Amino acid sequence: MTKQPYSWTEEILSPLGETAVIIQCGDQLSDAVQRRVMSVCALLEKSTLSAMIEWVPSYTSVTLFYDPFISPYPELCRILLQQLNQMKESVQDNKPRTVTIPVCYGGEWGPDLDYVASEHGLTPEDVIAIHTSGDYLVHMIGFAPGFPYLGGLSEQIATPRRATPRLRVEAGTVGIGGKQTGIYPVDTPGGWQCIGRTPLRLFRPEENIPSLLVAGDRVRFKQITMQDYLALKRKEGER
Repeated sequence: MTKQPYSWTEEILSPLGETAVIIQCGDQLSDAVQRRVMSVCALLEKSTLSAMIEWVPSYTSVTLFYDPFISPYPELCRILLQQLNQMKESVQDNKPRTVTIPVCYGGEWGPDLDYVASEHGLTPEDVIAIHTSGDYLVHMIGFAPGFPYLGGLSEQIATPRRATPRLRVEAGTVGIGGKQTGIYPVDTPGGWQCIGRTPLRLFRPEENIPSLLVAGDRVRFKQITMQDYLALKRKEGER
């Protein structure tokens, strides 16, 4: 028997295989949809649903993994709909945390800064000024542990990914990929345009919450000198 989707106001529940449910909060990337995603996550955090294993937020939805032997799909959706109907909007009114990320732009740590500037008829200083003037929303964490997908990048510096990804991008590298900006938390291959680097560690596996940033945070970038970078890097290494 085919599993049917269930709906609740703007949220739609639909099956993902035999052990997961997608709670769809919208179909377009926006602050309003992201707030609904975070409200659903807050609800699940407090939920006593015995079949629930874990949940994973994305741009416009939350995927809930569950044990179908404890709660079959129809029963699970019935309980979820009840809880969603009781969900309070006060969660959406909470002021988000703002995190300032210091960045040393250009040079060996931002080898694509000049390219991004030339693509838009700007100077490297213009790109830095635009990038540091933005107010960015962490839509989700993914790709690599602690990697934040940040929305809010100005169209003035939005730049497609590199045609050929680098085999190694250093941890802390700040990049631009299309209409988004992000920060590489670990050394990894990557194809975003690298414009700078932060000395902060975004992935902290020794801590209870291993990611410096979480979905719903606001991020602002601050330009620092190489000397500032090295000093902060030493402090990070001492933690």
